[in-house]
This record gives sequence, structure tokens and C-alpha cells, in this order.
Amino acid sequence: MSASYPTLEQLRRDFHVTPEFLARYNRPGPRYTSYPTAPVWNDHFGPADLEAAHGDAERAASPVSLYLHIPFCTSLCLFCACNVVIQKDHSVALPYLDTLKREMARISGNVSRKRPVVQFHWGGGTPTYLSPQQLDDLFGFTREHFTFAPDAEIGIEVDPRVTSFQHLETLRKLGFNRLSMGIQDFHPEVQKAVHRVQPYEMTRDLLFEARRLGFESINVDLIYGLPYQTPERFAHTVDQIFTLAPDRIALFSYAHVPWLKKQQGSFAAHLPQGAQKFEIFRTGLEKFIEGGYLYIGMDHFAKPGDELAVAQQKRTLHRNFQGYTTKAGADLYGMGVSAISSVQARYAQNPREVPEYAKAVAERGIATMRGYTLTAEDRLRGAVISRLLCHTVIPKAEVNQEFGINFDEYFAAELRRLAPMQEDGLVVLGKDEIETTWLGRIFIRNLAMVFDPYLEQQHLAERPLFSKTL
Repeated sequence: MSASYPTLEQLRRDFHVTPEFLARYNRPGPRYTSYPTAPVWNDHFGPADLEAAHGDAERAASPVSLYLHIPFCTSLCLFCACNVVIQKDHSVALPYLDTLKREMARISGNVSRKRPVVQFHWGGGTPTYLSPQQLDDLFGFTREHFTFAPDAEIGIEVDPRVTSFQHLETLRKLGFNRLSMGIQDFHPEVQKAVHRVQPYEMTRDLLFEARRLGFESINVDLIYGLPYQTPERFAHTVDQIFTLAPDRIALFSYAHVPWLKKQQGSFAAHLPQGAQKFEIFRTGLEKFIEGGYLYIGMDHFAKPGDELAVAQQKRTLHRNFQGYTTKAGADLYGMGVSAISSVQARYAQNPREVPEYAKAVAERGIATMRGYTLTAEDRLRGAVISRLLCHTVIPKAEVNQEFGINFDEYFAAELRRLAPMQEDGLVVLGKDEIETTWLGRIFIRNLAMVFDPYLEQQHLAERPLFSKTL
């Protein structure tokens, strides 16, 4: 552990907060996987706008990041807020895969084979809903249409309840080198409440088999704030996680949005709230740090030698729609229902429903339903927010040089709004830089929100557009 990294005793002291503090800062806010965030985008942006961005990317000869969305699951996890299709009949995948291939063929026509794919991620839903043969076929089709870098990061999200050893063997043979494994919580009562019964032994056996097959990096996802969770129960889950020794851990806050996902209302009365929810998070945070993991920020932990930790130290860490990544500078081409692209200075999103997505691809090849073209102001504020979230520091001179501004003058109003947060111990407002404290890393979304002028109009919405920051 570096000299700048605090001791566990210091963290325990810094992470002591009052109910009043939580009431002040635990409010709805974006996760900033993009800036501006999705509610700002509009449906005037269409396929022609995305293809214009493709042309810009070709001229820039930027590296390529690909994302495929496989929406299918055999059962619904009640906590889930992802775009999923619940279907036990696996034959529904066949027409979807045909549509996905048609979209990929069209998009690949705008991507030179000289531009390497440095990152390829499959998400969902449950990508291993597909059979090993379907995984093989779809991956082979992708390789026929894009050129992969020799050291490409190729990852997939897996659900241990439906992923077989044959799935893992196929994925490894194809070149997948990273797995993201959903766990959420190991306590039986919690699992039953959220309709995701996944015994520890099942998860352990799959993870150990992945290790044997040579996957380079394994990430596990946990959620705090689920029904029937307590700090003591969650501490036991963390102890079980240590026996699995994942390379990275994502500890997400449960996003309770029953007005968007009606199934979440079934357990609303049993959710830990306020101080108790914070205690669950703090329990996990302290135990992971004590166990040798580094706290990257917001909701991610990594072993000291992991690429995420190294990239943060070198200040090359980046953030996109998959969360934290080391592949800065790559243009992201999203394919599949609801998939998002981030190409040059434009965002684009596909329809959220499979029939609309399939119809759009059949008619146009590209299925963009909405998007956004960044302004110069967006780029400036996005760069400031990105530095904050990825590096936990905003060097003023760096921003001044890149954008030709005087930081203190340009962001005078924002600095005034940050002053009370400095008094609350979240941030240090220095002459040359703005730096988050360790407590500030937990509430870093609140700090980023200060630089987001779009939020004021979004707060007028009848219901919150975002989950709470804790």
C-alpha cells in the first residue's frame, strides 16, 4: 500500500457520518457513464447522424471498442433495472442473432480493417443464455468483420446459474480473457427475496474452473441495499468473496426505481435505509481494503497490480457505458437492442424493445432511435467530470491548457457550491487543483453533479430520473 493510501484506522474515522449528513447527500444523481447523461439526448438524432460520426472516427483512425447486448434471461431478478427479455424458450434467440449480424455487417462497413478492436464486451441480460455453439458462431461472425488487436480485452457477463463449464471452455477457446460474474449477495434470505438463488458452491466451482482455463481477469458484482441485508450478513458475504479472490469487485448501490421497474415494489418494505444502508456499504469497503484491495472510487475495488489500479495511478483511467475502463481514446460501437454508441463527439442509442429494434435494422441497417451531439461546453464539463470520477482530482492548469479558460473564473459558481462540501469533508479546494477526500470518493457523484447544469431542469421531472447516490 502506497504512503498516500490511508490506513484502515484513518478510513474508519473519516467514514463516520451523521444521519443529517446522509439526508443532505443521499439524493438522486447520475452515474456519469456519459456526459451529458441520457435524459438530455433527443429523438431528432438518427441513423444519418451516427453514420456521420462513423465518418469522423474513420478520419481520426481511432481504435475501436465493441459492445453487444444480449437481452435474454430465463428468469427475472427482482432487483434488476437492466433492459432484459424474460424467455424460457431459447428459440427466440435465433431471429435476434440474425438481426444482430445484419446490424454488425452494416456498421463494420464504416470501420476500416486497419483500425484495431482493443475492447469487446458482451452484456445483457445474460449472454450465456446463448448456447456454446451460438457463442462460437456470433464471435466468428464478428472476427470476419472486424480486426482484433493481439492484446484486445475481450469480456463477457456471466450468470453462474446458467453458465456451464462448456460455456467457459468455448469462451476461452474463442479468446475471451475477462469474466464479470454476478453474485449480489450470498445470504439465502436475501437471494430468495430478490428471486436469485445462487449458492456459494455453485459460484465457487464456476469461478475456479474459469481460473483453471486461464481467464486473465475475473470481476464479481455485489449489491448493497437489498432486502433483508444487514451489515453482519453482508460481512459474511464479503468473507466468502475473499475465498474466491476475484481481481476486481464492483459493489453497486441497489437502485430502487419501482416507477420504472414495477417488480421492485414487491420487497420495498424490507429495504435497509439511510444509516443502515451506509453501514452495509462501509462494512464491505473496510473489509475489502483490509483484505488488500484498493478502492478505485464510487463502487469499484481492484487488486494493487490490476490494470484499473495502475491506470488510476498513471491517470489514464477512463469511464464509459461499461463503467471504469483502461481503454481511453477508443470509439465505442454498441450493437443490439438498447445498445449505446459513443463515437467521436456523438452518442447514439438503439430502441429498447426487440420488435422496434429488429424493424429498424431490417429497414435501415442501423437502428438509432435517439442520440446527442456534444457542444464545446459539453466537452469541457465532461472532461472535468471525467477527471473527477476517474482520477479523483481536477488539475486546474491541465483544464485551462486544454480548453483555453481560466478555471477559477469559468467555474466560480461551481466553486462556491463546492465550498460547503469542503466543510463536510468531501473535497479539498486547493489553489491548483480540486481533490476528493476518501469520504468524497463514496459521494463522488454528488461532487460531479455540481458541474452539471442540466440537472436543474431534470429535477423538475415528476419522478426522479436517477437512483440515489447511496
